[in-house]
Amino acid sequence: MEHHLLVGILLILVGGAMQGSFTLPMKFTRTWQWENIWLVYTMVGLLLLPWLAAAWTIPPLLEVYRQADIRALALAMAFGAGWGAGSVLFGLGVDRVGMALGFAIILGLTASVGSLVPMLVLHPEQLTTVKGQVLILGLIVVVVGLSCCARAGYVKQAVMTPAPSSSSRNQVKHFGPGLLICVLSGILSPMLNFSLAFGEPIAARAIRLGVAPASAPNAIWAPALSAGFVINAAYCVWRLSKNMSWRRFSGRGAWSHWLLGISMGALWMGGISIYGVGTILVGTLGTILGWPVFMAAIIITANIWGVMTGEWRGAGRQAQRLIATGVVVLIVAVFIIGYGSAL
Repeated sequence: MEHHLLVGILLILVGGAMQGSFTLPMKFTRTWQWENIWLVYTMVGLLLLPWLAAAWTIPPLLEVYRQADIRALALAMAFGAGWGAGSVLFGLGVDRVGMALGFAIILGLTASVGSLVPMLVLHPEQLTTVKGQVLILGLIVVVVGLSCCARAGYVKQAVMTPAPSSSSRNQVKHFGPGLLICVLSGILSPMLNFSLAFGEPIAARAIRLGVAPASAPNAIWAPALSAGFVINAAYCVWRLSKNMSWRRFSGRGAWSHWLLGISMGALWMGGISIYGVGTILVGTLGTILGWPVFMAAIIITANIWGVMTGEWRGAGRQAQRLIATGVVVLIVAVFIIGYGSAL
């Protein structure tokens, strides 16, 4: 049992590290625009791999959908589309403010909104309970952490003076709009969790047809993520046409950029899949211990990559101290919210 617990926690950490790394390949796409690599990523991570996973783990997949509750399927896809909008904003936000700051802000909000909104909508009476008070405390700590991160970004903006000819897409000169984009993404991103919650009858139907409980959620992820893919793809196609960047898909050295986009999708979907296996091995503590560990691993990994790729080089010690403080505070907040959710 102890062996399974340790392996489960290790897998959760690996899954978080993969999720925290999935936007890293974007930094190496020198000849592609944002919309080029984001479209390839969404094709692989949100469309191809989820359906392959569903088909592989759920043999009676067509029968599951034939017998599925139409309302549950519609809600799962509707919330998936809402998450898709948050995913677009996620990509744009990280592209503008960097991996370290973007992941910290978006995931901090995602953790708090994802826990509080279901309570406010479905169980408002719990706001006065210990559980509600702990979650509110977690939200307050999130606000403190986000304030530190936002201040760090503004200090960095004031200290650094990018050269006008710089081609880097992570310049901080658009920090204000980038911060707003990250906040909006953090509000919309928890909708993927709502897809799982409201699509539960689909998974229940799969289990009744003999599917293993650990694999049943794949019947929800596939249509939900497909709806998210439609939103992402539509926005990418619009930008590809507007910027006339279609030709970059077949330009010089494009094959390496295709591999980078594919790796983004594999890291994203692989991280979620490994996290799911980890929570099963952890057992009854899977969702209680697993979620905050997973979120913390993502934030820490993204910040490590941010530091290693020079996002905060030259920003000054004050900005570096502020972002480090903000990240630590957000990690503490994630664990507080995880504890509150388990009460």
